[in-house]
Amino acid sequence: MHAGKFFVFLIVSLTSCLRLPTFPEAKLVQEEVDALEEIARTLGSKYWKFNADTCEIEMAGVTQVPPKDAEQRIDCECNNGNNTDCHVTRMELKRYNLPGVLPTQLFKLPRLQVVDFAYNYLNGTLPREWASMQLTSISVVVNRLSGEIPKELGNITTLTNLSLEANQFFGTIPPDLGKLINLQSLGLSSNHLSGNLPVSFAGLINLTDFRINDNNFCGTIPIFIQNWKKLERLEMHATGLEGPIPSNISLLNDLAELRISDLNGPTQGFPMLSNMTGMIKLTLRNCNISGKLPAYLWTMKSLVALDVSFNKLVGKIPDTITAERLRFIFLTGNLLSGDVPDSILKDGTNVDLSYNNFALRGPEQPACQENMNLNLNLFRSSSMGNSSRRILPCKGTFSCPKYSNCLHVNSGGKDVIIKENKTTFSYEGDGEEEGGAAKYFVNEQSFWGFSSSGDFMDDNNFQNTRYTISMQSSTLPELYSTARISPISLTYFHYCLENGNYTVNLHFAEIQFTNDLTYRSLGRRIFDIYVQEILVWEKFNIEDQVGSAEKPLVKQVLNVSVTDNMLEIRFYFAGKGTTRIPDRGVYGPIISAISVFSDLKPCSSGKKKETVYAVAGAVVASCLIAIILGILWWKGYLPGKWCRKKDVGRIVCGYNLHSCLTTTASNGVLILG
Repeated sequence: MHAGKFFVFLIVSLTSCLRLPTFPEAKLVQEEVDALEEIARTLGSKYWKFNADTCEIEMAGVTQVPPKDAEQRIDCECNNGNNTDCHVTRMELKRYNLPGVLPTQLFKLPRLQVVDFAYNYLNGTLPREWASMQLTSISVVVNRLSGEIPKELGNITTLTNLSLEANQFFGTIPPDLGKLINLQSLGLSSNHLSGNLPVSFAGLINLTDFRINDNNFCGTIPIFIQNWKKLERLEMHATGLEGPIPSNISLLNDLAELRISDLNGPTQGFPMLSNMTGMIKLTLRNCNISGKLPAYLWTMKSLVALDVSFNKLVGKIPDTITAERLRFIFLTGNLLSGDVPDSILKDGTNVDLSYNNFALRGPEQPACQENMNLNLNLFRSSSMGNSSRRILPCKGTFSCPKYSNCLHVNSGGKDVIIKENKTTFSYEGDGEEEGGAAKYFVNEQSFWGFSSSGDFMDDNNFQNTRYTISMQSSTLPELYSTARISPISLTYFHYCLENGNYTVNLHFAEIQFTNDLTYRSLGRRIFDIYVQEILVWEKFNIEDQVGSAEKPLVKQVLNVSVTDNMLEIRFYFAGKGTTRIPDRGVYGPIISAISVFSDLKPCSSGKKKETVYAVAGAVVASCLIAIILGILWWKGYLPGKWCRKKDVGRIVCGYNLHSCLTTTASNGVLILG
């Protein structure tokens, strides 16, 4: 027993004597602690607290409580061995709405590799001083940065990522950027860049991601893109470049996402893409492509989204489609014909066939069957029949039961009563129709509807139905607190409308961007507006018109002619404007309400066709009677007459036979009495 206690005592004593020596904990060097605070102040951060022991930011930003979506990160790297010095290798301050400028002091962090100041409110230019550093990634996406891109950035040959999207940079791209031989990702979208793409870019052979949407470049798409053999994503929406698409694009076999749209230039055939077996998203929209769709498109095993809308494509859709993953098919605005085959009507798909020449003969067609588990848009998908038949291709023979001369729609909202100029109007809401990537809605009671095409593909939500939006505001009128949005094309139509001239009022309010000093206010929404297929506003921007977001705007279109009992108002996204503010997938047309008035008649709910015919018949008969009586009186067969003008538009005539003919222009009715 005593031996056991002695043994325990011996072990404890030895442990105390042999305890390993301890070393001071690793810690960020004081020079870099001071540099971080200086950098934060330059960025506009009013609050800053950094823990040098843990290498963590404890407080930052312009408010004590940071925005809910704010992101911050500091990475420190410590040397091995007994050296206790640590150095900053990564600095991120995102979504803090920082209002300052980019810090030149970054060079005081000699080991810094990654810089991310995205989604702030920074202004100024890109510091040339950064060129002396060994950075691997620069991201300043979504800010107010301007000026020219410094040519000195070409000296940072360690760069693998350069993201300058959604700013206000202008001028030409410096050829020096062609020296960035390690560059893998280059994002320049949504700026004001101009000129040609530098020939030196031919040397960027390690590029995997290249995006230059929404700029003002000139020239044609360069053939040197054939050198980018590692390219996986290429985006060229509304770049300013002209076509045709180079044939050597077929050499980019690793492409998974090819997005080109709104490309001016000569008519071209469909580019050869058959070697791109890993293609997932293919967009060639409004690129002046003619001819037939190549058969291999319908066999691409990885293809999820196909958008070839607004071209000049002809031919038929094949009876067999083996592209099993294909979920989004946009063929809008072409010259495709033939029957709509069962092969394209798969469960869970979104298929837009609007504005084509398909043969749809009535409700017995497979494409016209109800309760299908897919989104299918057939608006004006057939050229058969009259205007009403074209917008209602599944109705068969259709004849308007009555005609109206006005329209009031609360887009994205509910039914609401609105008083305008001392007159009360009832706006019908379509908010219960959330929408979809290929949406076709018809209000059969009031003879109007809408067609919506496109998917917000960058929002990482393939099944979204968020095509209506709303906001709570104490200052915004009710009619403007809701809206309908669309990624590509949105058409409102009214059939069974009396022929004549109309005034169209389009009601807008920007309710997805804010009116404050945050990055959420930096969005630019731009789209085109067509009325009766005539472009009435190009590159329309609500905020430019009214001065800011969250303010109502009414744009009026006068003398709109309706000759076939059909009114059509279309909003089209032509690739201009930001697409990631406040979040990815925020772009495209937006409309709050539509009101339409006849130039000749007061608003009415509509007259039945039989009533129109009866009124016309009564007018003709009455005119004949008046002519006959006039002739008889003129010949002296009637004793005498007296006439006097009773009021405007109304003549009262009396005869000795005590007959009186009274005419009035009210509602086109002629009254005998």
